[in-house]
Amino acid sequence: MHLVEQTRGSIVEAVHPFSAVAVDGASGAVVGRLGPEIVTTWRSASKPFQLENSLAALGDASAFSDEQLAVGAASHSAEPVHVALVEGLLRRFGLDATALRCGAHPPVHEGSAEAILRAGGHFGGVHNNCSGKHSFMLGACVAQGWSLEYRPLDHPLQAGNHARLEALCGDLACVATDGCGVPTFGFELAGLARAWGTLAAAMAAPARRPVLARIGWAMAGHPELTSGTGRLDLQVVRAAREPMAVKIGALGVFCMALPERGLGLGLAVKVHSGSTEALAAAVTTTLETFATGAFAAPEGWGLLQVRNVVGDVVGGWRVRQG
Repeated sequence: MHLVEQTRGSIVEAVHPFSAVAVDGASGAVVGRLGPEIVTTWRSASKPFQLENSLAALGDASAFSDEQLAVGAASHSAEPVHVALVEGLLRRFGLDATALRCGAHPPVHEGSAEAILRAGGHFGGVHNNCSGKHSFMLGACVAQGWSLEYRPLDHPLQAGNHARLEALCGDLACVATDGCGVPTFGFELAGLARAWGTLAAAMAAPARRPVLARIGWAMAGHPELTSGTGRLDLQVVRAAREPMAVKIGALGVFCMALPERGLGLGLAVKVHSGSTEALAAAVTTTLETFATGAFAAPEGWGLLQVRNVVGDVVGGWRVRQG
């Protein structure tokens, strides 16, 4: 069992078991594991494949820029650039923010939230970290003449997502409701890695699955749009030594596609406790184990440190094998 430990001084304050799976993108075969198999919901790590489904309904992926695709696969921080892209997509589809069904929450980026409040504004659906995905879902519904209440499992769009994800991952373990209101699907962690291996293989050989390849390269090229300032997925891509598309999911899920490893390598990580803070250490170990040389954690990486309120380093995050 691999464990992420949070330390404070010489004391271990918390322990978080994690699992990781590596899958060869060309064959779909599992080529490595850390920890036991575990079933998990995908949460936001499924967004590239949900976007692929929406683009299939829209009919012409080439009509969208890489920046638009990146925000469509994003859990963005609602910084001004993210909001502008989402609003532009909605206008393109002849809609406005009132059509979004993802709900409102403050921007993940605290500075952007503070700026809105200082200006006397309020938080809306465009500030939801999932609003890019939802905008493309709405666009798909407009293009196909489907109901704009796109969240139910039996809606044609969600039925397509269900079929697509099950084809990629294998046997479905459960169907649940995501934080943004649309269905999320549960699979073994190996299934998630297999899907991300498919993404990596598409990036390596775009003729196999050209729309998915474009999504992957848009994510790899614009991690600031799929994520946000200071966040783990952005920092991983920026510290990478080779191209990769990565995506965080809620409650300790993190997936990666490495197109230059063989014919593509897919990696999936799950921190069993759901701790997002423990992910940086788990992801670092996973990359060091299955993709040696692909990533180097920055010296003094803040995501591996524990700081107190006044900014002093008082502990850290580390991995050991139990």
